[in-house]
Amino acid sequence: MGADWGPVVVAVVLFVLLTPGLMFQIPATRRVAEFGNMQTSLPSIAVHTIIYFGLLTILLVAIGVHISTG
Repeated sequence: MGADWGPVVVAVVLFVLLTPGLMFQIPATRRVAEFGNMQTSLPSIAVHTIIYFGLLTILLVAIGVHISTG
């Protein structure tokens, strides 16, 4: 009997990709969006959290991503 690794993999990948300032930052300090600036702020953390929760919910609940092992 294998474990379902889909939720774990999706959550980790989204967490890494949506880290504010790593790939992009919304809202940025000077513009609406900046790419690769490696900085963050409280509003950008809030926006990225909402985007993370929305994408995670869509991928796990609506689409139902499953990765089985074993």
